[in-house]
Amino acid sequence: MQAAPKPINEAARLRSLSEYRILGTKPEQAFDNITRMASEICQSPIALISLVDEKRQWFKSKVGLEASETDRDISFCAHTILDSKPLVVEDALFHEKFRDNPLVQEEPHIRLYAGFPLKTDINHRIGTLCVIDRIPKSLTNSQYKVMEGLAEQATTLLELRRRSLALMDEFCQMHHAQGLITTCSYCKSIRDSEGFWQPIERFLMQHSTLNFSHGICPECMNAHFPEVQTSRAGSSNHHG
Repeated sequence: MQAAPKPINEAARLRSLSEYRILGTKPEQAFDNITRMASEICQSPIALISLVDEKRQWFKSKVGLEASETDRDISFCAHTILDSKPLVVEDALFHEKFRDNPLVQEEPHIRLYAGFPLKTDINHRIGTLCVIDRIPKSLTNSQYKVMEGLAEQATTLLELRRRSLALMDEFCQMHHAQGLITTCSYCKSIRDSEGFWQPIERFLMQHSTLNFSHGICPECMNAHFPEVQTSRAGSSNHHG
């Protein structure tokens, strides 16, 4: 088994990865939609958004796999980030670099691996969108192009996250000398400089040009208004 060498810009690459503050975060629907589409389009049982940290690859989103991370030394994705082009291995069992890899010899018994690098604006490859199958096969031209587009979409979501965090940091620095905002652990209200508590929306509207509209996300709808979801499901079945 050949562990991937470190990229020549490894220190800068890891700094870029840290700016997204995403390692260890909870699953998010936007990323899960991408892996689900990748799995469906490529007809592969496993799809991952993998971020390559110093000693591990961590999965921001996953389909068909229980593990949340693996060692970097056995990671296929660690090889993918060495180049700006995708890495497609049609049968890992007969590939010189991967045939002795424990991920090939044991679960998940990788045969097809197709990894598409997630590239930042300054060309730091921080991870991959990949699909995996337990049988040897290749990707069609159409599947390849769709995977390139989905990888770009995943990168865009990461970049939006980084910019949002940077804006919030800047906002905190502008209005609080220590760069800190005190929030209530329960209702998430914010304590202003005069010691008064107020909803986060009101606080941000007072100190920025932000405005807010309101809705209810699907998770909160299920948690707080289950009867509405049940009613919708019953109505759908009735009309069906």
